[in-house]
Amino acid sequence: MQRRIRVLAAKPGLDGHDRGIKVVCAALKDAGMEVVYTGLRQTPEAIVSAALQEDVDVIALSTLSGAHNEHLPKVAGLLQERGGEGILLIAGGIVPAEDRPALKEAGVSEIFGPGASINEITSFISEQASPTA
Repeated sequence: MQRRIRVLAAKPGLDGHDRGIKVVCAALKDAGMEVVYTGLRQTPEAIVSAALQEDVDVIALSTLSGAHNEHLPKVAGLLQERGGEGILLIAGGIVPAEDRPALKEAGVSEIFGPGASINEITSFISEQASPTA
C-alpha cells in the first residue's frame, strides 16, 4: 500500500500573513494528504531541515513579502545540496510574472498566484508528487 503524499508547508522570511497557507493546508488535508505546517518566519535552512526530517514529498511555500527571489532559490539550492532533489517544491502568493521563469529555472516546479483554485493546487500536487514508501 502506498502512503499518502506528505507536504511541508511554510512561510519563509518575515512575512506575517498566514491565512492563505492555512486554507491551503486544510484543503490538502481534505484531499487526503498529510500536512506539516511549520508556521511563520521560517529560514530556508529550517524549512529544508524540517522537510528532510519529516520525509516529505512536497514543500509548499507561501510568499507575500516580496522576498521570493531570495528565499525560493535558496530553498531549492539547499534541497539539492542536502539530498532532497526528489522533493517537489511549489510556491504560492504574490510573485510577479517576470520573476517566475528564473524561479522555475532555480527549481520551483510551480507558482500559484492569487486566484488559483484549491482544486488546481491539489491536482498539481497529486499528479507531480511521488510518495516514497
